[in-house]
Amino acid sequence: MQIKIAKASDCHESSVTPESVYLNRRQFMQAGLIGASSLGLSGRVLADSQEVSPLTIPTSLEGAFSQLSKTPYGQSETAAPYDVATTYNNFYEFGYGKSDPADYSDSLQPFPWKVRVEGEAEKVGDFDVEDFIKDSQLEERIYRLRCVEAWSMVIPWIGIPLGEFLKKFQPNSKAKYVYFETLYDPKQMPAQRGNALDWPYREALRIDEAMNSLAFLAVGMYGSVLPNQNGAPLRLVLPWKYGFKSIKSIVTIRFVESMPQTTWNMLAPSEYGFYANVNPGVDHPRWSQKQERRLPGGVLFPNVIETQMFNGYQEEVAGLYQGMDLTRYY
Repeated sequence: MQIKIAKASDCHESSVTPESVYLNRRQFMQAGLIGASSLGLSGRVLADSQEVSPLTIPTSLEGAFSQLSKTPYGQSETAAPYDVATTYNNFYEFGYGKSDPADYSDSLQPFPWKVRVEGEAEKVGDFDVEDFIKDSQLEERIYRLRCVEAWSMVIPWIGIPLGEFLKKFQPNSKAKYVYFETLYDPKQMPAQRGNALDWPYREALRIDEAMNSLAFLAVGMYGSVLPNQNGAPLRLVLPWKYGFKSIKSIVTIRFVESMPQTTWNMLAPSEYGFYANVNPGVDHPRWSQKQERRLPGGVLFPNVIETQMFNGYQEEVAGLYQGMDLTRYY
């Protein structure tokens, strides 16, 4: 294993802590479109840690997961319980409540799964996810996840560095951005039958962001494959950005020359910027980003902590934005 000197971003909160009432986007999604209505409070109390086992690894992938490489990322931090990380999350393709993804994602069929690679690259076409999982050295990385709704948790992801993966397709000099698209299939993702969002879900990164050492392409969590509700079989993990940038259930990757449109930025550009870097100095128009509630927990003793710039990963990513006005380019 490669020896790595600890950085300031290597997490220091040493225990899983309680959480209570969260700001979230669900209410204005249910009311219609974002912008006119204000966010409310969710009173759901998260359960204490329960003994819930991760999913069984498909036989074809057992070899890759058995050779999992541990890394220094986040080793000083304790991850949220599995049942919390898999029952409180956003995946609007299955509904707008926090438990909806876990409740309604059984219809998703993550294997077999193909990803189409297009655009400014030498190697394009349709690729089987199982093949590149089997051919990759999988890593475990424990990262903080900070939602734009001002809650957070710590999750042990399994996958490969995004840049390492993208280099396999040999992007050319015109590839300035990388565009990602989620599966569009209302039969498998029932909430896509509604029009609250302009489906399919879209996200994108600048090419240098995608090649940054922190950017991660996750195929698993907690030692096993990704559960459907967490973006099976393939999702991004970008720990210095708000969670909505970490697109789930990816079916399209496109190398492009111009900045692509992205889902939340199209829907409410004054509220959700293209970059979406965690920044306690730039509040959401309807709530503060200076603090966050660390999950899991209950209602009596919420664990409110100070939000760090770039979610605490300044050392690795600050250079990407040198000279940029991060209040304008939020």
